[in-house]
Amino acid sequence: MEARLNIYGNAVATKFARYINSAGKVVSDSTLPAATQELVKIRASQINGCGYCTDMHTKDAAHAGETAQRLHLVAAWREAKVFTDAERAALELTEQGTRIADAAGGVTDEAWANAAKYHDEDQLAALVSLIALINAYNRMNVIIQQPAGDYQPGQFG
Repeated sequence: MEARLNIYGNAVATKFARYINSAGKVVSDSTLPAATQELVKIRASQINGCGYCTDMHTKDAAHAGETAQRLHLVAAWREAKVFTDAERAALELTEQGTRIADAAGGVTDEAWANAAKYHDEDQLAALVSLIALINAYNRMNVIIQQPAGDYQPGQFG
């Protein structure tokens, strides 16, 4: 399987990726816990069917010490006892923020209030930014059919 477009060899795609990677650095440098950041990226990528990002972020999370049990249960987080209340709130916000087209009302007030119980304003800003960012990455990779499976932790720096 080959991607429809080589985003690493195309000048426009490379320039765009540089800009959104800069936005990602703002989030990764925030006080939103790194484990929460990876869980959010994994869950949105699962929902969007982005194999490339699911592969990348599960490998990055495992490399950072995340347990296999938690990684295997991200898709079924509601029924799993291995996530904190703060992580569960972030995952709910991620699902609603990723599935905006599926829900007439968008993100519910309840999901927002629950996330706000566990995350301060800067963390909420980082969480919202991260949800938007991973959805952008997912859409790029799904559109071009970027193949998954070859990612190595840390390969992009």
